[in-house]
Amino acid sequence: MGPIVLVGHSYGGEVISQAAVGNDNVKALVYINAIMPAAGESFSSLSAKFAPAPLTKALKQVPFRNGDGSTGTDVYVQPDKLHQVFAADLPTSQTNLMGVTQRPIALSAFADKLTGAAWRNKPVYALIGRQDQAINPALELFEAKRANARKTVEINSSHVSLVSHPQAVKNLIVDAAEDYMWKR
Repeated sequence: MGPIVLVGHSYGGEVISQAAVGNDNVKALVYINAIMPAAGESFSSLSAKFAPAPLTKALKQVPFRNGDGSTGTDVYVQPDKLHQVFAADLPTSQTNLMGVTQRPIALSAFADKLTGAAWRNKPVYALIGRQDQAINPALELFEAKRANARKTVEINSSHVSLVSHPQAVKNLIVDAAEDYMWKR
């Protein structure tokens, strides 16, 4: 397997942080409007250090039962609030569709603690949407600073910059790959 640049959006930032621990093939981590906890931190504990994002008041919780009889809670963005708190820079026709086709996230994901954080020893690139209403942009900037990001890009975007500003996202990913190619 060759060199890898992992990219994570939103909760995916936690996923790539944990997944890259101990993987020498991962050469860079790119965080797009993402969460970047340290080992022992969860999104909930990290975000509690900042003002809550407006998204927190627009969530709908739906209980579920697993096959083994245990229960959990899925979280959805209330469809009528999705445009405002999640994707204000997209047309309402698109956010209406997103609202009714969204996939939930388990509420437990916000409390899960990382056991490792690859951003501590791998190059980090971060894109922050200044109008992100799902994750406080001040939190995203704190994370980028704490990780000593090689490059931090701030754009006027909602949480879904990968949809509303795909060129900026692509450019940052390419920068991470090219930096590896030229600085190895």
